[in-house]
Formats: sequence, C-alpha cells, structure tokens
Amino acid sequence: MTDGSGSAVGRRSVLRGGLAASGALLVPAVAAPALALSGRPAATSGVQTGDVTASGGLVWVRADRPARMVVETSATESFRHTRRFHGPTVGPGTDFTGVTRLHGLPAGEQVHYRVLLADPDDPRRTGEPVTGTFRTAPDARRGGVRFVWSGDLAGQGWGINPDIGGYRIFDAMGAVDPDFFLCSGDNIYADGPIAATQALPDGSTYRNITTAEKSKVAETLAEFRGNFRYNLLDENLRRFNARVPSVIQWDDHEVRNNWYPGEVIAASDPRYTEKSVDVLATRARRAFAEYFPVSSLRPDGAGRVYRVLRQGPLLDVFVLDMRTYRNANSPDDQAHDAQGILGREQLEWLKRELSRSRAVWKVIAADMPLGLVVPDTTEGKPNIEAVAQGDPGAPLGRELQIAELLRFVKHRGITGTVWLTADVHHTSAQHYQPSRAAFTDFTPFWEFVSGPLNAGAFPASALDGTFGAERVFVKAPTASNVSPAEGYQFFGQVDIDGHSGDMTVRLREQDGTVLFTKVLRAGLVGQ
Repeated sequence: MTDGSGSAVGRRSVLRGGLAASGALLVPAVAAPALALSGRPAATSGVQTGDVTASGGLVWVRADRPARMVVETSATESFRHTRRFHGPTVGPGTDFTGVTRLHGLPAGEQVHYRVLLADPDDPRRTGEPVTGTFRTAPDARRGGVRFVWSGDLAGQGWGINPDIGGYRIFDAMGAVDPDFFLCSGDNIYADGPIAATQALPDGSTYRNITTAEKSKVAETLAEFRGNFRYNLLDENLRRFNARVPSVIQWDDHEVRNNWYPGEVIAASDPRYTEKSVDVLATRARRAFAEYFPVSSLRPDGAGRVYRVLRQGPLLDVFVLDMRTYRNANSPDDQAHDAQGILGREQLEWLKRELSRSRAVWKVIAADMPLGLVVPDTTEGKPNIEAVAQGDPGAPLGRELQIAELLRFVKHRGITGTVWLTADVHHTSAQHYQPSRAAFTDFTPFWEFVSGPLNAGAFPASALDGTFGAERVFVKAPTASNVSPAEGYQFFGQVDIDGHSGDMTVRLREQDGTVLFTKVLRAGLVGQ
C-alpha cells in the first residue's frame, strides 16, 4: 500500500528495538569492549541478505576473528519460536566473511533473523547476536512487489563524509520500504583512492573517512577486500543492509575503470605495478564474492554473476554481466561482432530464460545503458565503453548483439521487458521506438537510469538513434564530477500492483523527492 507519492504505508513490520540495538553494535567505535576482551566473536560490519526468493535466501556476516556462523529465523522479533541454520566456520581464507543459505521459508512473509558467531573451539561462547529482517518473495499476486535500484558508491574520491550524514541516500531508500535493492554495479571504486579532504567549488572542504586500503588503487586481494570493508563503515548502509535484501551485480570499478578481459595496463600508468587486468579481475571477483551474498558465486569467486531471480508471478529479474565476457573496447563500428558485450553463452542464456519466464514483468538489470553513448578514452583513443557509439544508422559493433536480442523478444512474443541501469551518474528515462529507429525489428520498450548513490555526478550522455531512443526525462548537472554535498544523487523505485499488474517507475533524488513517474500497463504491447 502506498500514499499518493509512493511512500510506504504499513507494508512491512519494521524491526525497531532489535535493529536499533544492532545498529549501535555495528559501529566500530562503540563495539562492545567486554565481548572483545572476553574473546567472543563479534560482527563488525553488520549483516545483509541477498538473492531472496519465495522460500529462502542468503545471510551474510563478517566476524572479527575465526567463528562458527549460525543463523536463527523467526516469524516475530521476539524469537520465541526459531529455526536454526548452521553456516560455515569463517576465517582468514575468506577475510572472516561467511554466507548461510536459508530454505523452507514461507512465501510473502516477514522473516526476522539473528546471526550468532560462536568460538570454533567452544560453541557455548557466542558473541552478541546481530539481528535483521527481510520479506520473502510472494507466491501470489496479492500485495504486489516494490524494489529500489541505483549504483555507483564512493566514486571519484567522494567517500563517507560525516559532515553531510554519510551515505544518507540509504535512509531515503529504506524509507520507501522496498522488498529488495537492486545494485546496478560499481559497488566500490577500486581504482579511486579516497583522501581525507577534497576542495569544493564554493571554497569549502569535503571531508572523508579514510582507511589504509583506500589510500591507493587496489591491486592485491587485501586491498580489494579493504575497498568493500570501507563502505561498511557507514552506519546508514549497515542499517539498510539489515532490513533490505540485495540483488547485486558488478561493472567496471570493482576492478578498474572501463576494463575488459585481456587488457594490459599501459606502462605510462604508474599507479599499477600489476599490469594484467585479468589478474586484478580475478582478485576483485574473489573479494566481491566474499563481501556480497550472491547465489551464483562461491566465496572463491567461481561461478558467474549473471542469473535470474524470480520474485513471484509478477516479476523476474534478469541480472546481466556486461563486463566479464565483452570484447575489447574499440571504436565499436565493426560490421560483424559475434562476442559483443555479453558473450554468446550469456546471450543464449538470456534468450532461453526470457522465453521460459511467465512473470508479468521481466526486468533486465543491465550494468550499462543501451542507447547512451559512453566513451572510453583511457588509452588515448576514441573507443566506446558501452553499446552505443553515436552512429544513428544500422547496428554496428556491440549494437548487433542487442539488435539480435530485441528481434528475438519481438518474434517470440515476449512481453513486459523493462531495462534498468546506472553507470552514467545521472538519472533519466529513455523510450525506444521502431518508428524513430534505424533498426526497426523490435517492439517499443523503456530504459530507466538512476545513480549515483554517493559519487561524482556528470552531465547527461549523448543519445544514439539506432534503436530510436527518445529521452523523456533527465536530471543531470551541467558541470562534471559534482560532489554528493552538492546533490545530484539518485535512486529509482519500482512498484508492481498486485491487482492490476501495472508497473509504476519513479525516479527519486537522494532525499526521496520524486522527480519523474511513469506507469506501464501490464500486458500492453507497444507502450
């Protein structure tokens, strides 16, 4: 249920006292000293859940020492009746992080959980429980679905600034009471060191919390891990993680700006002693898998990022990986391109899963936009980083793969596809229409862009006409790298009504203000 602005009205029983208590415990400066001195394990980075379905999900924690992870769930915050799930023993091999898989949970219900960390040698010695809550996906249409999405956190040297309340956008996202959060990539900026201060245009100073691992570009596994730990120093994010499940994908800055497989960093870049991007990506992927609960990845990074999350009869979320399988960045004007930005195997997977989906809406979670031109000048050449290259004519380069997908969706009669993304550090809504396009063998669709969460904001990207993109709404600064202190931080909200099946997309500012609203009708082709 919502009011006229889309704000939550009693959709979820919010954990109050337990969350408040756990929030205090999670702040490193006020962690319980008696527990630490007694040698009992403590959770120093909060808890989070991920890839929640109708019957289960993943619970994540990080301990301050070796510990056995145990998760208890209950229908109430009193934990009067509990189920117990035994997790792994966490240690230095995973940077003391661990994930426990929950199963057999009731669909569409609020689940309260607490994580216990026990001494591996004496299970009776446990630290203070850390609590959280989440809602399982529904198995029926009633009640509907709500989620938020955004991306781009701690970029361009703009980190956790206590003077402006830290990552306060997470409080605004939590206030709309979403069922889950889709993070569209750039969860960290491994290539972006964070200094103690940065000068602002008005002469004031932006002040960052700093750590040793964020003082240089990440190259070692320890440095990549430190980048993920850095964000968890923010109380707003830890509080949000404890009550909103995540669906996480990655993009370039988890490794390095605009990276692609096989890339070798130029000798002229003195920041990196390790020049193989493949080596950096392997380390980054392992840290990514350690620090997020992703159902398709093992803690060592094996597996894949792309996957489909089924959220009941109203929604399937298709999480793409537009980074791992792409070809090298280039002018992107080749007449034949078998690999594209997805790779053949992922493209065929996406076609197959879209064909199988019976959900009313198929959200394609892309870590890069389709019709916005995103250049790559890191090698001093006019290369292209995303899909569109600015030529409004027939598909070329990576556009060929997208054209193949759009044609497939049309000819298979697949309805309800909506594209969500971030990456470009502004918010916008694009409508794609064959009557405006050079390539016409597709049905109209929408693409919505949001972000950044806490990073530099940038002017609006140029549009490419190949697929007939029309920018219906945009909010972006006119200057480059505008700081979070100056605004232009965004997130999006999606509501799917349980009765009509209609989808309402809202683009919001970091304080929750609604900037743009679009209602899409369920089952209507060509809107």
